[in-house]
Amino acid sequence: MKLLVRNLSRSTTEQEIRILFSAHGSVSECTLVLDQATGLSKGFAFVVMPKEIEAKKALAALHEQRIAKNRIRVKIAQ
Repeated sequence: MKLLVRNLSRSTTEQEIRILFSAHGSVSECTLVLDQATGLSKGFAFVVMPKEIEAKKALAALHEQRIAKNRIRVKIAQ
């Protein structure tokens, strides 16, 4: 299941996101979206978790959590 993670701090790294979601299950892919011109984070990422039950558990646990002073939003990617 592919999840969209929004409202990330610009300083949050792909590795930090992977660790955060790995606490709730296996993560097969984690992609932090970067601005092509500056190379800096755009503040959102996609996380792919192969097991739907683990993805839903991560979504429930992490949605609206405060990470690096930002309240992140997690939802199923369309």
